[in-house]
Amino acid sequence: MTERLVVIGGDAAGMSAASQARGRRDPQDLRIVAFEKGRHASYSACGIPYLVGGEVSDPQDLVARRPEVFRDELDIDLRLRSEVTEIDLGRRAVAVHDHRGGGRYWEPFDQLVIATGGLPHRPDLPGAQARGVYGVQTLDDGIALLDVLESERPRRAVVVGAGYIGLEMAEALVRRGLEVSLIDGGDQPMGTLDPDMGALVADALRDLGVKVLLGEPVEGFSESGGRVTGARTGSRSVQADLVVLGLGSRPNTALAEAAGVPVGETSGIRTDRRMRTAVEGVWAAGDCVETFHLVSRRPVAIALGTHANKQGRTAGINIGGGYAAFPGVVGTAVSKICEYEVARTGLTTAEAAQAGFETVEEIVESTTRAGYYPGARRMRTKMIADRRTGRLLGAQIVGQEGAAKRIDALAVAVWQEMSVEDVSGLDLSYAPPFAPVWDPILIAARKTAERLERLGTRG
Repeated sequence: MTERLVVIGGDAAGMSAASQARGRRDPQDLRIVAFEKGRHASYSACGIPYLVGGEVSDPQDLVARRPEVFRDELDIDLRLRSEVTEIDLGRRAVAVHDHRGGGRYWEPFDQLVIATGGLPHRPDLPGAQARGVYGVQTLDDGIALLDVLESERPRRAVVVGAGYIGLEMAEALVRRGLEVSLIDGGDQPMGTLDPDMGALVADALRDLGVKVLLGEPVEGFSESGGRVTGARTGSRSVQADLVVLGLGSRPNTALAEAAGVPVGETSGIRTDRRMRTAVEGVWAAGDCVETFHLVSRRPVAIALGTHANKQGRTAGINIGGGYAAFPGVVGTAVSKICEYEVARTGLTTAEAAQAGFETVEEIVESTTRAGYYPGARRMRTKMIADRRTGRLLGAQIVGQEGAAKRIDALAVAVWQEMSVEDVSGLDLSYAPPFAPVWDPILIAARKTAERLERLGTRG
C-alpha cells in the first residue's frame, strides 16, 4: 500500500524534508501532502528586510521554488492557505482549515513532519493590536509592510527590539527615507554579542541616523482611532506612523504539545539526531525544535534558516529510507548592519561562564586587506578561549566589507575543538587585495595563545 506523509509547514524545513523524501521514494510508494497556512512556500525569510529596504525588488525573488514546481515536477501536493489546527495521534490524522474555501477536513498520515517554525514575540502591551503595528516573520508580513510603505508613505517609524531582525529592519526603513527610532530594554544591541562588540553596532546605527534608545523597555503603544501613533517607555513617548516588532521568536510548538509530542527545556520539540520525536512516525525540524550546542553541551533553540534546511534534509533522507543525522550547532551567525558586518560563532563570554568555563579573551584591531591596498577596512576580532585547555570556545567579528565571512574558518575551528594555538598556525590564504600578511584571525589567535602562556596555560 502507498504510505502517506504529511508535512506541516511549507518553508525551509518542511519542504526540504518533503523534497528529500520524494527523491528517495516515488509517488506510488509515498504520497506527500504539505500544508502551509500562508500564501507562499519555500522562501527566504532572511531576505525580508532587504525586500523592505529595496535591495530586492520583487517578492518572488525570495521564493526558492514555486508551488507548481513541487506539484508538477516533484509530485508533492502542496496546499497553500491551508492551516493545520489539530494533530490526532490516535487516529493518525491532522485537522486542516482551508482559508480559501472556508472548510475543515481531516487528512490521514502514516508519517508526519512537524515544521511549524517560530512564533514571533508580540508583547501583551496596551495598543499592541493597533493598526500599524507589524511583525516580519513571514513573506506575507513583509509584503504587507512593503505595501504600506509604498501606499501610505509614513514618515516616522519605531522598531522594537535590537536583535538581528530589529536592526536589519531599522536599516531597511532608513533606506526607505523614514525617521527611525530603535527601542530595546537591553543595555546593548545584539545581545548575542559581548558588550564590547555590541557597542560598535550601536555606534554604526547612530551614524546611520537611527535614534538608539537602550535600557528602555516599551511599556505600551499610543493610538488614535485604532491606529498606532507612537511607543511609550518609562521615560518618554516616541511618535511613529508605524511600529515594527523585532523581538525575536520562540519555537511554535502549540500543535505538537496539544497532541502529546514532548518538548524540551528550551520549549522546542525534542528530537534525536535523526530528527525523530518520541512518537513513532512523527518527525520535527526547523525553528520549532530543540537542538544540541556542541560547545556548551546544552540544549538550545536557535532560529536560523541554515539549521532548518539541514534538519529538514535529515528528516527527509530518513523518511526516504536512507540514513542521516544532524549533529548539533555551534551558534554561527552573520548579519550586515549599516556599513558594518557582524558575525559570531561558539559561545560569548557570558555563555561560556554559564557553561562552566573559565575564559581568557583577546580583542584585536586590524584591517580586511593589506593596509596599503585600496579599500582596506577596519575590523575588530574577539576570541574567547578556555583558560585550562586553550580550546577556542567562541569568536566575534565586527567590521566593514570583507570582515564577516572570516567567521567561517573560526566556526570550523570551534567545531573541531581546536586550541587557539592550533588556529594561530593555520595555513590561510594571503594576497594584499584579500588580507594582511597576518590575517586578523591569526593575529587574534596568536595574541590569545600568548596571554594563556603568560597565565601559565599552554593553550
